Amino acid sequence: MQLDFFEVPSPCIGICQSDDKGYCKGCMRTRDERQSWITLDNDEKQKVIKRCVQRKRRKDGLVKTKAVEDAPEVSQPSLFDPPEKKSTLDTNTDFDFDDFEL
Repeated sequence: MQLDFFEVPSPCIGICQSDDKGYCKGCMRTRDERQSWITLDNDEKQKVIKRCVQRKRRKDGLVKTKAVEDAPEVSQPSLFDPPEKKSTLDTNTDFDFDDFEL
């Protein structure tokens, strides 16, 4: 556990405009987070800052979602490629033809 000797400073950089999602364009805080900053304790302030960093990374396209990371890459063949010829004769059979009669 880290001792808190100093207050967590506000992440405000003086660009106080909201984007289309309601986040501040400068610090990426929501309106509620900006208004309640003074009343938050240090742990809550650090959590807000972590969320702001995540929002900024998401906005800049630096974060991949789990679904994209874990999804196997599917390669679809081109329509211009000739179709693969599949053999109708399966040579890898494990049949026992010793008792076969004609």
